[in-house]
Amino acid sequence: MTRTARLPARTPAAARRTEGVRRALRALAVAACVPYISLKTAWVAGSEIGIPAGSVLLEHRLPMIVANGVSVLADALVVVLALLLTRPWGRRVPARFLLPPMWAATGLLAPIMTGYPAQLAVGGLTGGEEAAAPAEPFLHSWVFAVVYGGFIVQGLSLGTLFVLYARDRWGGLLRGRLGTLPARTAAPGVRAAALAGAALALFPLAVHTGWAFGATEGLSPRQIAERDADFTVLEAQWAVCLAVAAVAALLLVLRRPAGLRTRTAVALTWTASGAVGCWGAYMSLVALLPDADPAKRLTGLARLTYAGEMITGLLLAACLAAVLRRRSAEA
Repeated sequence: MTRTARLPARTPAAARRTEGVRRALRALAVAACVPYISLKTAWVAGSEIGIPAGSVLLEHRLPMIVANGVSVLADALVVVLALLLTRPWGRRVPARFLLPPMWAATGLLAPIMTGYPAQLAVGGLTGGEEAAAPAEPFLHSWVFAVVYGGFIVQGLSLGTLFVLYARDRWGGLLRGRLGTLPARTAAPGVRAAALAGAALALFPLAVHTGWAFGATEGLSPRQIAERDADFTVLEAQWAVCLAVAAVAALLLVLRRPAGLRTRTAVALTWTASGAVGCWGAYMSLVALLPDADPAKRLTGLARLTYAGEMITGLLLAACLAAVLRRRSAEA
């Protein structure tokens, strides 16, 4: 998207209210980053706060420092995005510099915003029944509450800011329904890419669905021994994300059903492709890390599944970008 579609001007009072909301959301997003960044910084400095004695995290000091340093920089990006989405200079930033990191932030945060509450809900309904305790300690339970709680607040505040920003800058491009989009909005190559992405999604979709329903093929011995309700919730979530990404992208490029709002198809494709692509890329990187314990090594099937997710997400996101770029040029 390279051009701004003009929308009717708001009244001064409405503009002031919107600006007040933006400031509050910006402060909330920045504040939500503090616990996570503080915790990670403390670990890099050598603190063991939140890490129980004997945790596997204490066995590999250098990889832990590197991983925590990278994660601190990634979360600091949320602060940069919050400023960009609320300051006047942010409107002048080219879309090619804003949209990729925002897509990644959406993809990484959205599954946490849905998955963690779902895990808590399922745990409450099942009475907190879990598999046998892990053979090796990892983190104290309060760390997950603090970190994931912060991520949820970040996602809600940053997501709302982006919606307001996109409405002001590109709202005209997202109005209307799929049936009103010109046929040339999605070139034959884009439609072919969307079909390829949807077909590719079937493999990881089948694997995650099988894991959600109890299949063990492709799981490591450690994963099989420790699988519980949380594992099932996450696997079901990845299956849903894959299905939504594939279907939403196809609906967008095929312009069907005609009555579906354009912004709905765009939002679903944006969020689901980001979740699939970004977490698939993350798990693919994790799979490359060496592990001396054969029981914890990811299997070849798991590696192929995560790679398939990454490629699917990136391919469907590219289709979305192509549609919006053509739509912007026509506007």
